[in-house]
Amino acid sequence: MVLRHLARLGAKIHRKVEKARYGVAMTASDAKTPRWHLLGSLPFAAAALVLVNGLYIFLVALGNITDYDTNFAFVQHVLSMDTTNFGQAAGEGLDPDVMWRAITNPVIWNLGYIGIIIWESVAAIVLITAVVFFVRGFLGHGFAAARVWSSIGLVMIILLFVGGFITMGGEWFQMWRSQAWNGLDPAFRNSVLAGIGLVLLHLPSQRWEDAVARKA
Repeated sequence: MVLRHLARLGAKIHRKVEKARYGVAMTASDAKTPRWHLLGSLPFAAAALVLVNGLYIFLVALGNITDYDTNFAFVQHVLSMDTTNFGQAAGEGLDPDVMWRAITNPVIWNLGYIGIIIWESVAAIVLITAVVFFVRGFLGHGFAAARVWSSIGLVMIILLFVGGFITMGGEWFQMWRSQAWNGLDPAFRNSVLAGIGLVLLHLPSQRWEDAVARKA
């Protein structure tokens, strides 16, 4: 009976010692890592790129809504293919082998442009939502939702600029031949910025789990 009691007492003391030892170690570890070091972490870098991509696509959508005619002219000339002549006057020197692809209906121009604006607006809303979830993640609620929303928004940007501008505009509508209405370079830059953000989001890092662990 006495031996059993001593064994239980020893086990209890051992558990308390282990708890105190690991608790002190954890506290010391946390003390060695200032909170501002979060600014150099992978989640913060990803959040920064998501923020700037979201802000950019929001401003693009806002500009297209409030200044409709400026970029509508771009859509009009790309779809009508009237400047795919390496710098000649509009409508001159066009290649008859590809001009059958041209769209000259103003209704379709407007529908296409409105579709682009809607796509940009939705992408902006998705990325702004992702930024909100990132803030929650830094407060200890985890980054799972932020990564999902960010991935959706950035993929939308890539689909718009790679699929819409580079693939359809650049190749199908031969935008690469136009000197006046060629949006390939901006489309490529925007795609790269979104792609870098997407890569950062899916890089493995313990930091993605740290916020949840600290809260727990």
